[in-house]
Amino acid sequence: MTRIFSGVKPTGHLTLGNYLGAVRRWAEVDQHRAEALFCIVDLHALTVDHDPGRVRRLSRQAATLLLASGLDPELCTVFVQSHVDEHARLSYLLECVATDGEMRRMIQYKEKAALERQRGGSVRLSLLTYPVLMAADILAYGSDEVPVGDDQTQHVELTRDLAVRFNQRYGHTFVVPRATRPEVAARVMNLQEPTSKMGKSDDVGPGVVYLLDEPEAVRKKIMRAVTDSGQDVAYDPETRPGVSNLLEILAACEGGDPEVLSGGYASYGALKKDTADAVVELLRPVQARHKELCADPVHVEGVLREGARRAREMARPTVDSAYDAIGLLPPSAG
Repeated sequence: MTRIFSGVKPTGHLTLGNYLGAVRRWAEVDQHRAEALFCIVDLHALTVDHDPGRVRRLSRQAATLLLASGLDPELCTVFVQSHVDEHARLSYLLECVATDGEMRRMIQYKEKAALERQRGGSVRLSLLTYPVLMAADILAYGSDEVPVGDDQTQHVELTRDLAVRFNQRYGHTFVVPRATRPEVAARVMNLQEPTSKMGKSDDVGPGVVYLLDEPEAVRKKIMRAVTDSGQDVAYDPETRPGVSNLLEILAACEGGDPEVLSGGYASYGALKKDTADAVVELLRPVQARHKELCADPVHVEGVLREGARRAREMARPTVDSAYDAIGLLPPSAG
């Protein structure tokens, strides 16, 4: 059976972009067709300055929202990265296979390091090496597929390169995975800056719709979304990014085609109203289920505990094999 791995980083509240670009597909498609693992990658949240208490709160919230979105622990494995030691164990081995040049070519490193320097902060070494930890996350489980957005494709390519290189040098150890992307709304854009991704960690303003936003807040943000010059509603992501973003969101909510939908609107106002209504209805059941789960934290903790146990059992044989292949002395049986 195909095995897939994907994760969410607890650096901010989950957004509509996270849901439409990834989480909904995990719940509706991936957990039913494959042996699926979905991880709160909390170690990745430590690559920049952070508040420890906030990381813990966001990790718990992310896990609860994944379950509220329809991930079923009877069908898939939901767990927290730091609860499974094999991630860190394997990451160091892969650092011994990766090169400094590869790390510094990563686009996200260049962008985030530049932002950190602009703020006057120092760039943590973990920001440079975290793509290797991401590779360890994937390779530890023998993953065949990695559902990702466009911004993470380069990291999956690095993972493939490291797997092939390790296998060639030390003997076949890892499955070489491939990235998969949903066809619609793979990258929902910021409502105020439609040329930028709707990110959960970099923007707390009106351009981001969060999964736990109240309905009126959702409507307000969408009705105030930036559109484009001109009055006609046309789908053209290159020259009309604002209205195209709204059309993609509406299409993702209703299962339509953004270009076809554009023909049904004579004004931006009507498009914004329908998009707002569609998003509110999309989020309603997720928010209701989230409220129920928050009232039963013992259940969520139990899901994460059992998920970590299952993940550990899946990862340990592969990681142990990698330790042996690379030349490390096994511990004494006694």
